Amino acid sequence: MSQFYETNTTKANIPDHDVIMRGRKLLDITGVKQVESFDNEEFLLETSMGFLAIKGQNLQMKNLDVEKGVVSIKGKVYELVYLDEQHGEKAKGFFSKLFR
Repeated sequence: MSQFYETNTTKANIPDHDVIMRGRKLLDITGVKQVESFDNEEFLLETSMGFLAIKGQNLQMKNLDVEKGVVSIKGKVYELVYLDEQHGEKAKGFFSKLFR
């Protein structure tokens, strides 16, 4: 009977997506599938809820656990933006900046 029940192992490894901000200086993000790019001014993460762009100043990756899908970022956070179909133009502009 168990042969008919297949579990999605990739989904089991990545927990629900949560963003916890502490004092605008520390971000703990769960449900991260992949870190697309990062520097000291912006991060682009692929999460289970879509792409998340984080902009700020002196941003640094404090912790990265790919197996658990957890990323911790420290620095001064200015903006958190989800890039999805509703913000298609903004997403195009953001990606075009990344790949110039």
